[in-house]
Amino acid sequence: MKTLLATLALSGALLGTLACGDGASRPEARTLPRVAVTLAATGMPEQGDWVAATLQSTRTATIATRMAAQVKRVYVEEGQRVAAGTLLLSLNDQDLQGQLKAAETGLATLETQRHRIVALQAEHAATQAERDQIEAQVAQAQAGVTALKANIAYTQIRAPFSGVVQSRKVNEGDFVGPGMPLLEIYADGEQELVASVSARESQGLKVGQTLEFTTDGTQDGEARITALAPGGDPWSHKGTLRARVVKPKGLRQGSFARILIPGLASETLTVPESALVKRGELTGVFVAKNGQAELRWISVGDAVNGVVPVRAGLLPTEQVIDHPGALLDGQPIQVSGGVNHGN
Repeated sequence: MKTLLATLALSGALLGTLACGDGASRPEARTLPRVAVTLAATGMPEQGDWVAATLQSTRTATIATRMAAQVKRVYVEEGQRVAAGTLLLSLNDQDLQGQLKAAETGLATLETQRHRIVALQAEHAATQAERDQIEAQVAQAQAGVTALKANIAYTQIRAPFSGVVQSRKVNEGDFVGPGMPLLEIYADGEQELVASVSARESQGLKVGQTLEFTTDGTQDGEARITALAPGGDPWSHKGTLRARVVKPKGLRQGSFARILIPGLASETLTVPESALVKRGELTGVFVAKNGQAELRWISVGDAVNGVVPVRAGLLPTEQVIDHPGALLDGQPIQVSGGVNHGN
């Protein structure tokens, strides 16, 4: 990082100008400490650009119901490991059980009538049309019983695969409807990183390529690209990148991560994180310009190793003041010293 040293001082001529000026608020004359002025450099040639991503399982499921009913009991909690087929949640099925008993009674009555008609037909006391009619009624009743049994089975919500319960969205006694999410479960095994990438960021990437990543700012790893969709989001115009984690295994589900996209460093303008100025939701830097400290609002990305990428608001040739402290916008400065080529 190219660095200059700047000494802040108020000259007598500037004091006279301030005293006779238009009344605008200016800093008072005082001895100011030395500060570092950093020349914004382009990118990180030895690395690349970092893209935000989320760590998740390659297999997840949102458990829902296809009917309206009251939650009878929830058998699991968040973080609990379950095997495939484990009963997760049951819904109240009293109404369905009553309908099933009525349907089974009706079916038994029709089957009795069918046996009677079959016997009468054998004695030529019943017609084929009468038999066809009773056969149709029995088939219809059987279908009704089968449908009710299937609906009753749907009141017993089971795990579709072995995994971990991510979240529980209902409690006992809640009334739920068709399609309403009840639980979320993910397979405890293979994990992947999911990120949104622009056309520029995805340029040169391909399925099967291995990328470096870091999660929670401490754990480094490698992931292999499994899917790369073109930009389709109507708002951000970005596409989706999916990369399966190669190493390490067993990372925390839902962790924030950063994927290193190679080949973008030459296009990325960066400043040291220590140069940033925060004013509420705004982020800016002080630029040394015409003997004054000019406050400049900028758009930045995520900081990596104390370096922040600048998306907009700054030119590569401008001098950015490091550790601005209590600098004020428009405050006079005097730049002195040579160029430090160290980081």
